Amino acid sequence: MAPSTRTHNVTRLTAGAIATVALFIGLSPITAADAATNGTSKNQTSATAQKSSTKNTPARLPRFGDKGELVLAVQNALIQNGFTLRGGATGVFDQNTRTTLRNFQKVVGLKVTGRVDAATAKVLKVSITSTNTAPASTSFPFTVETLPKRGDQGDTVIAVQKAIEAAGTTVRGGVDGVFGLGVTRTLEDFQRAKGLTVNGLLDEATAAALGLIAPPQAPAAQSSAVTNVSFTIDSLPQRGERGDRVRALQQALLSAGIKIRGGADGSFGQLTTTAIKRFQRQNGLAITGAMNAQTAYKLGLIEGPAMQLSVFPVQGPCSFVDTWHDPRGADRLHIGVDIIAPKGNLVYAVADGTITRTYHVGRDKLSGNGVRLTMADGTYFFYGHFDTIAPGIEVGVQVKAGQVIGTIGATGNTSTPHLHLEIHPGGGDAINPYPIMKAIDACGVTTARSAKAQ
Repeated sequence: MAPSTRTHNVTRLTAGAIATVALFIGLSPITAADAATNGTSKNQTSATAQKSSTKNTPARLPRFGDKGELVLAVQNALIQNGFTLRGGATGVFDQNTRTTLRNFQKVVGLKVTGRVDAATAKVLKVSITSTNTAPASTSFPFTVETLPKRGDQGDTVIAVQKAIEAAGTTVRGGVDGVFGLGVTRTLEDFQRAKGLTVNGLLDEATAAALGLIAPPQAPAAQSSAVTNVSFTIDSLPQRGERGDRVRALQQALLSAGIKIRGGADGSFGQLTTTAIKRFQRQNGLAITGAMNAQTAYKLGLIEGPAMQLSVFPVQGPCSFVDTWHDPRGADRLHIGVDIIAPKGNLVYAVADGTITRTYHVGRDKLSGNGVRLTMADGTYFFYGHFDTIAPGIEVGVQVKAGQVIGTIGATGNTSTPHLHLEIHPGGGDAINPYPIMKAIDACGVTTARSAKAQ
């Protein structure tokens, strides 16, 4: 910082400090120069004022890793005095806060510590509702969903490491803010000492024993909460997630006879992934360890689709989302699913059936090139926007599920290469094909099928 800027800031802060009559630690205001000289006020106050001041002093000043109202007050004071705080006032005493605090101390001539010491507190202008607010560390700093996991770094991990050491267990590797092997082994030590499941994870029981989250509810209350959990095809639990949604998944696995080491602990980690793989293997599903639609259907977590097909219609890579009944112009609604894929990727028959109609860009301006594939029961599938229709695919030709019937294109009323697919059960109105396609999603399968049915 240039010398002229430094002098300006010191003058402005000193004037502000003199004008301040209530500081958050309850001591008499002093100037920055006074604080730099001896760290105490040169103005003598009455014994009554000193007594009142002492009464209002909080248990301790906020320090690195703390959260809450006192930290927020310090951050706001720094910002109000013209200092930039990266990330803004968050109520978390993080590295950004410490850096800004050091800048403040340097400018006003205080000892540069990065801590809210008594001299710094006397100069800062703050505004809080109560000086008797308990430090944030006395409350629960986490929920089950926000607990750090292995691989995380930063202030949240520091808070966990401090809690472990406060509980009497030395953190292997020290308090470094890194959730690695050292923390995992330390958690195992703590769990072993407390009679908890020894898994090295910061699960709900371990976090509660460390005072990081509120104690878990009674079993009956927990069971009720899990019972009320519901899923959709697009909101299935994923690895790294914690909470009742994961616990409901784990209970479904246990009910299906799949053992989970550690039980239904609400933490989707390696143990749950292994259990899912075991379930998938036993049920003839793709062994991914992920909670996908196929696995969720089989576990009964979500309702099965209106129709079950065995072949996904597009060669990957591809992507699709639920656009059912999205507006298409002023007077149309989308009644299909758009599967986006590179031009030229193969398109497959999703079922055995007969080609009952073909579409061509020369006469079908909306659909471009495409086909209608009809099953024996009258159900038909409309495919649109092909680049090309496969050789030999014409009206009256019978095809098998998995047979190549065309290639991805952008013909008709579109500029983006994709397949538009509609499903009309019994030849009637279209139904939403998204959950049906999601149940057989193979967008990650890039290997081409053969042109003939498999």
